[in-house]
Amino acid sequence: MTEQVRRLAATVERLRDEVQEAHASADGRALIELAKGILVERLRCTPVQAAQQLDGLAEQAGLSLVELAADIINDVAGDRLAETTSSTKDSVRLRKAESGVLAASDVQAVAQSLLDQALVPLGAASVAVWAVDSDTSLALAGFAGFSPQEASRWRYVPPAVATPARRALAERRTVWLEDLSRAGLPSIGPVAGGRVAAPAVIGGVIAGVLEIGWAHPLEPQPVAVRRQIDALAELCAHTLHDGSVGRVHEDAARLSDLADGVLDPALVLIPQLDHGRVADFRIHHVNERFVDPAGRPRGEVDGTLLLEAYPMAADQGGLFEKVEHVHATGEAFRAEDMPITTLVADVPVTVTADVSINRFGDAVLLIWRLQDETTRLTSLLQHAQRLGRIGGFDENVLTGEVTWNSQLFELYGLPPGAPPVPLDQLGTQAHPDDGPAISRFLRAVLHHRRSASTAFRLQRPDGIARHVRVIAEPVLDADHQLLHVRGAYQDISAQHWTEVALAVTRDQLAQTEQHAAERDRLALQLQRAIMPSSPDPIDTFGLSIAVRYLPAESGALVGGDWYDAVVLPSKKILLSVGDIAGHGIEAATGMVVLRNALRGLAATGAGPAKLLGWLNLVAHHLTDSVMATAICGLYDPETRTLRWARAGHLPPLLVRDGEASLLPLARGSMLGVVAEAQYEELQFDLAPADMLMLYTDGLIERRDRNVDEALEELRALAESTEGPLEQRLDLLVRHSNADTDDDTCIVAVQLS
Repeated sequence: MTEQVRRLAATVERLRDEVQEAHASADGRALIELAKGILVERLRCTPVQAAQQLDGLAEQAGLSLVELAADIINDVAGDRLAETTSSTKDSVRLRKAESGVLAASDVQAVAQSLLDQALVPLGAASVAVWAVDSDTSLALAGFAGFSPQEASRWRYVPPAVATPARRALAERRTVWLEDLSRAGLPSIGPVAGGRVAAPAVIGGVIAGVLEIGWAHPLEPQPVAVRRQIDALAELCAHTLHDGSVGRVHEDAARLSDLADGVLDPALVLIPQLDHGRVADFRIHHVNERFVDPAGRPRGEVDGTLLLEAYPMAADQGGLFEKVEHVHATGEAFRAEDMPITTLVADVPVTVTADVSINRFGDAVLLIWRLQDETTRLTSLLQHAQRLGRIGGFDENVLTGEVTWNSQLFELYGLPPGAPPVPLDQLGTQAHPDDGPAISRFLRAVLHHRRSASTAFRLQRPDGIARHVRVIAEPVLDADHQLLHVRGAYQDISAQHWTEVALAVTRDQLAQTEQHAAERDRLALQLQRAIMPSSPDPIDTFGLSIAVRYLPAESGALVGGDWYDAVVLPSKKILLSVGDIAGHGIEAATGMVVLRNALRGLAATGAGPAKLLGWLNLVAHHLTDSVMATAICGLYDPETRTLRWARAGHLPPLLVRDGEASLLPLARGSMLGVVAEAQYEELQFDLAPADMLMLYTDGLIERRDRNVDEALEELRALAESTEGPLEQRLDLLVRHSNADTDDDTCIVAVQLS
């Protein structure tokens, strides 16, 4: 059974190869037949004579019939494909692709032909042909190199989705992406690899987009390859456009009927092509309501080219560019207050208009509504009132008639048809506590006849209270009699609550600053009470001990550094330094816990490694997530031996016979990181005059260098110090290059 399956698979593979060879042969024969037709027309010979002539020319040139046929077609066609070919091999490849596209029954076959004949030799692995719909959405018209399941997921791409094809459509240019994964744009197929999306343009209209994919990042391509891809996209355009070129006048005729029903000035434009590209637009029709900004009659504009009638529209970002973009992509354009510049007696005159541009088929409908000065100022005032939340009023004192604008009805929470509230009833709409302020305002305006303003809380019918400022100005006649009161209300609620919020925020900030200062002061007092900066030196059992503590200059940076040097009941000497992660009161209290815990644990007589293991349990379980580094040493005066262990701390420094060195690092993680930790214990014997120093990172840290460089500087500095232990420590502190303003602790011992 297995042998039968194998034979069947081999047969299927052989038949597939034969089909592919047949397709390739058919494409080659199509080129040869086309070349024969060209020779018949040019040489005025019979088909048999053309075939004989083709055979003879191929033999003389040392080319195959297909290669010679491609060269003849290129020479006669003079099209974009001919311009992009730099070799006979490229010419055959592209002409075979063209033959396959023209013979294809649908866009799916077009995609497969493009991939097999033209793009696989360039290393491409997939092709997608997108059709552009009237709403600028994208539909997958054909594909090759993708699975049907993947293609079904990308049958439709809405206008708002950003993809490589969408970028090519919007920017009207070929988009080259070295790697799709870096571009951050979704698309059909794998998310990695090179992508190219080229707009398929015909007659100035983007009918679709040709998207090509590579399985690997795309290297920069030569100019010839870039031109070939643009030419292949143009081949796709002919298939996607489906013969609609040439129907532009039918589209324009139907659009003209539509324009005549529009109440605003409208122009119907049709593209004027130059070598397949849009050079200008012909004004095919202007409707009856058309008003020319330059004051010309309709007859002088109708039938002219757009750039002839309005040459200033060619400015970058101007009207012509918008029309061209709408025609190419089908994406509608609308704008308010768009400037349109025209020439009146060779003088540029700019008017403002609301503009709408839409494409219908191959024709474009341009509608504009010109704004005169009164309309423009009225619109400007309405926008200003809306943005400033201002409502205006006018009250006729003689007749009692009150006029409000729409913003004032909205401010009061009243429907537009409701009766306006007169000024003398203003007190009934306000909060009772604001009554005296309103009375003073009305007396100033109505009795003393002078301008005035006041702020009050407006009680709206819907229960919402607004903070409002009212400004009024009396209008008097020649006899100084009051005729009208004009003014405005402004909603200042946002300003009021912003001021309230700012006041509350200032109070909160003041409290927070005071609280932070108290915490910093408490942390500093706690640290200095336990860790004096320069305690008296210790001299016991022939061992001199000196310590230095430099607290941070800023209270906010008070850290958790500690030192300890104490003689235990066993007559051994405990030496330790440590550094709590963080700053402030939490670090200071954490330091107290660990330092005192280590002292108590040391009284058990356990070794340094065991002590750090217990201290790690204290940090992990009995504190609030404290993490710290530390070194713990036990010196035995009888044997002059120092046993030590470290928990993620910097190595001790030993100065012996004038040479300084860093001790080997004992293994051990930071305190508090894990529940169970093991620590390595090392030991060495102190010789007479040896100086050993334990320290925290505040002694060496700099922002502009790494730890290894800082340790090397410390080693060299320690090597250059001489004299008594106290003097040597003072020199080390004085000449330290640290710049992080962190706490610093030093414990140094010297054997007599």
